[in-house]
This record gives sequence, structure tokens and C-alpha cells, in this order.
Amino acid sequence: MQLAWLIARRFRQGTAKQGFLSFISASSTIGIALGCAVLIAALSMMNGFNQVLQERLLAVVPQVEYRAVEGQLEDWEGLAEIARQHPQVIAAAPGINATVMVQTQSTFHGIQVRGISAEYEQKVSALSDYVSEEDWQRWQQKGGLLLGAGLAEKLDLSVGDSISLLTPEKSERGFRSPDRVRLEVTGVFKFGGQIDYHNAYVSLETAKGELGFADGVSSVRLRLNDVFSAPAVAREIGNQLPELVYLDDWTRSHGHLYRDIELVRWVVYLVLILVMAVACFNIVSTLIMTVAKKRSQIAMLKTLGMTDSALLQSFIFQGLINGIYGVVLGCASGILLAHFLPDIMITLEDWFNFDVLSSDIYFVGEVPSQWLWPDIFLVASVAIVMSLLATIYPAWRAVKVEPAKALHESV
Repeated sequence: MQLAWLIARRFRQGTAKQGFLSFISASSTIGIALGCAVLIAALSMMNGFNQVLQERLLAVVPQVEYRAVEGQLEDWEGLAEIARQHPQVIAAAPGINATVMVQTQSTFHGIQVRGISAEYEQKVSALSDYVSEEDWQRWQQKGGLLLGAGLAEKLDLSVGDSISLLTPEKSERGFRSPDRVRLEVTGVFKFGGQIDYHNAYVSLETAKGELGFADGVSSVRLRLNDVFSAPAVAREIGNQLPELVYLDDWTRSHGHLYRDIELVRWVVYLVLILVMAVACFNIVSTLIMTVAKKRSQIAMLKTLGMTDSALLQSFIFQGLINGIYGVVLGCASGILLAHFLPDIMITLEDWFNFDVLSSDIYFVGEVPSQWLWPDIFLVASVAIVMSLLATIYPAWRAVKVEPAKALHESV
């Protein structure tokens, strides 16, 4: 083993002194390093989106929600108590959901208004994190409307302005005629994405009184320990409820975002294998050219009694050295790139005056990044394994060199 390692180092040092062969060898190392760095950065970006999805989007939208089939829930407190007995449930909060039309001058916009209790809502939602402390206190004291920043900007509204809401009201003939209600905008929340353009909040008292949506509560939302268990938890609790309700969870309303992230992750895994295969092809080229140029030295070593297994190991080690150098350099560069990726993207956006992710469309306005050790080990392992596989054929070619023929050709 030690002899094979020494010969591998000598052959590699000899390769470094030969121009074209040295260039091919360096290309294989640089190719593996670039592949590792880029793939670590890509996987870190996917991890970042996954983290933002859980910590931001799923902290505002309902993770699990039970809605009344018609009108209001008969006993929302009993429903919440049954839900809280489940080990995955952290908290439950009541709410009233309704779709209304917003009128400003001659324009109309449809938005989703949710009546909430500030006391309960803070246990299941991070809504207050996206509202200034002053606006949150004002909204709790005065009531009124808590409006999304995107919609407020679109309608040219600010805190203190009044806005007309057209709410449906069932008439005696059975169809709904609009009822006009004016509310003061007492606060603005800024989350990002379409939520800022389509959502607004009022207190439960305002929803029941001024808007007249319902006498009671029409929905109960839950916060879970594990957001990915939402579909199972929704069914398990739903089967225990004494009244008929509609079951809903985040995988139905926003699950496409998570599925898109996972799809891109699998594409990155596929690209990982292909990029490493192309980078390791240079290792094959380097070793085959080394075998061709070192035929006489290989013949001498075999004549002096070097075994085929030792010769095989020496060429495998030579290829692995290139692979290991590339992996170490690539992983270190990839960690640095992943760590500074958000800052790099912000700098590029400032230089070239463009937005990679528009906060008007997406729930995140900047490229997130979170590198994880399992991803580093995965990329490094794949690169080393591919480097090892790339050495097998050239090493086998070296073992098949016939000493007498090789020495005769060198004369």
C-alpha cells in the first residue's frame, strides 16, 4: 500500500512537468472543484427556500383549518379542545372568513377578509411580526382594517384613510345584494407576495358587528409541531369532531411551492451526477495518457517484481489525488459561496438594476441560502466515488502492459 502511494505521487509529479498532460490533470481537479462548489450553492439555495417556506409562509397561512359547512361552527371551543389533545397540535384559534369587494373611487378589488382574535391569533400565526408595533397596538385598540402593504399601495391608501367594503347579504328572495360598510385602515402588514394584495384582517368583534359576517365563528385554524404532518393530522382530528366541517391544510393551498422546491432539488441531484461524470472524464484522459507515456517505467516496475494489485492501486491513488484535491477545494469554495450567496445576489441586483425575485410575486424578496453538512457530505461522496470509478479502466490498462513488449518499444 505504501509503495503504491509513493509511486502514485511520483507519477503525478512527473505529470505536472509535462505541459499538455499537466493541463488535462489540472482541468480535472478544477472541474470537480467547480462542480462541487456550484452544486453545494444550489442545494443550499433549495434549503433556504424550504426554510423560508416553513418559517415565513407557513407561519402566516393556516397550517390546518376546519371551516363550517354553512354559517358558523356550533361549538368552536369544543372543536379546539379536541384538536389540542392531539400531540402534534400546539395551539388553535377561531376565525371568520369572508370574501368582499373593496371600492375606491371607481375601482373594485376582491380580497379575502379574516376576522381574528389578537389573543388567539398570536398563538397560531406570526402576523404581528409583519406589522409595526405602533400599527398592531392601534389595530387592537381601535379595530378597523389591517390591510396588506401591496393592496394599500395599489389603492393609494395609508393608515387613517377610510375604505368601502361591499359585503354580501342574503335577501328575502334568496340572492345576495351588497351591503356597503366603511372602515378605517388602522394598520398595514408587509409580508411579501400575493398575500399582501389579497388579504386583510379585522377583529372578531368587527366581523360580527359592523360587517355582519356571522354571529359566531366560521373556522378554527391550528398550529402544528411538524408542518409536513398537516394532511394526516387534519384527517385524524376531523374524524373525531362531532359536527360536519370542511378540512383544509397548507398542502392544498400552498403545497405546490413545496413540491416545486423538491422537484428542483431532484433536478439538482441529477445535475450533480452528470457534472461530476463530465469532470471525472478528464481523470480518465489523464490516466490513460499517463499509462501511454509511462509504459517503459511500468514495465520496469513489473520486471522488478511489483505485483499487479500494487500497480492497480498506484493508478487508482493517482486519480483519487486529483479527485480529493478537487473535492476539498470545491467544498470549501461551495460553503463560502453558499454563506455569502444572499449578499452576492443583492450586490448583483444593485449593480445591474434588476430583481431576481420580485416581492410583489413571491413570498420572499431575496435569494435565501442555508448550507447543511449532509449536503456537503453527499456532494463530496459522489465526487470521490465518481473519481474512483474513473480510475478503474486506466488502472486496468496499466496492469495489462506486457514488460517485454513495452521495453522493446522503448529501445
